[in-house]
Amino acid sequence: MSPLTIGSGLGRDWLKLPHAEAGNRIGIFGGSFNPPHSGHRLVALTVLKRLGLDQVWWFVTPGNPLKSHSDLAPLEMRLHMTSALADHPRMKVTAYESVLGTPYTAKTIMALRAMRPAVRFVWVMGADNMAGFHRWQDWRAIVGSVPLAIVNRPGASLSVLSSPMAKAYEKYRLPEDEAGLLPDMEPPVWTFLHAPLDPVSSTELRREPAGRRAD
Repeated sequence: MSPLTIGSGLGRDWLKLPHAEAGNRIGIFGGSFNPPHSGHRLVALTVLKRLGLDQVWWFVTPGNPLKSHSDLAPLEMRLHMTSALADHPRMKVTAYESVLGTPYTAKTIMALRAMRPAVRFVWVMGADNMAGFHRWQDWRAIVGSVPLAIVNRPGASLSVLSSPMAKAYEKYRLPEDEAGLLPDMEPPVWTFLHAPLDPVSSTELRREPAGRRAD
């Protein structure tokens, strides 16, 4: 049993799947958020507005299977920080992936679609994840399961054109000016959204001395 089941009611809420009505358009924004930062919030706000989403669910993963966990903050700490950052009535934070018992996006999406078949899910990620997306487990199954919204990040815009995923699914790219249609389209389909660039990154924040980090 997850340690988050012990303690406050807030901890128990993190282990629940957020509420959604049939027909809702929900962005799934997954990541380790180690730590979460303003760039993450900008991605969430961008898709919320540009895609006409009803909610964005921040899925705080127990750990990215492609990254070292040596400097990974405890899950509960990352949940607290993410909840403080995602302070918005249409943003929800959850650790439900720890309930599912998998760190793999493909399995998470499969479970979500089975549990909420009447909800229109969109997978959301920053463009900095595009270069390595083809290394994700069952990445083609992800593309074939839900629409994808990619939001630009500093230094990552070229990956939209050069990454294996972008090349393999080039003909399924939805023009940015039609992005509002994305949540109601059948996959495979993806779009790339331009947004103001926020230079903050989790890697850089982890490198800063503890005393210099923002509260």
